Amino acid sequence: MDMTREALQYVVGLSEANLLTINGDTYSDKQIYRVDNDLRAAAIEMNTLTGLIDYAKAFNDEMSNQMLVQVVSPTEVRLISCLDGDRKRECLVNVSAMIPDFSYGRYMDHESFIIALQSKFISNDDRALLLRFAGTVKDESVAQYGDDGVTQTATVKTGITSVDKAIVPNPVNLRPFRTFIEVEQPESAFVFRMKQSDGRGVECAIFEADGGAWKNEAMRNIKKYLGFALEDLPQFTVIS
Repeated sequence: MDMTREALQYVVGLSEANLLTINGDTYSDKQIYRVDNDLRAAAIEMNTLTGLIDYAKAFNDEMSNQMLVQVVSPTEVRLISCLDGDRKRECLVNVSAMIPDFSYGRYMDHESFIIALQSKFISNDDRALLLRFAGTVKDESVAQYGDDGVTQTATVKTGITSVDKAIVPNPVNLRPFRTFIEVEQPESAFVFRMKQSDGRGVECAIFEADGGAWKNEAMRNIKKYLGFALEDLPQFTVIS
């Protein structure tokens, strides 16, 4: 009985669609799909803007006379065609930036924080300030009574045996690796916080505090970089 039901469902599925005209509009009694006239290639996956530029300059693959280089986000760029006969675009290249992972807004022990700050952020004055501060903070030294939601105090080493109270630096301007390595990394504001964790000592965290404005700057940097690199190839238009 079950086999008969499945067979009937299969036969019904093979039946041709019937078109009906109701009040001047055309309807179908089953779902149908349009077959595209133009063939499209699968996108090549890349990780650097340099690779995209080399591919564009080689111009070996069959492309339309006008191509768009779209800056989708600070970490993604696509090479796409103009509209084809099916009113669709072909994506030939998709570039995804490889950036180091950093947990913004999450507390970590201050040694891990120092290592991440040195390896995943570009050197500037505020990074040096945080490194000096986090490196001299003593365990179990964050003063709870000194935290008013804006400023914090902590005990820091000021010499071989001496210690002193210091205000946690805040806010700070940092330049983490957040976009393609070929372009300038945007500098933005961060809130630096510390807390005392039971059994884990002092923990540190930074919170993004620019409302995402760095993303617009990063995309402008990418567009400027690609525009300069492809200026001798007028068939490529860079957009963001």
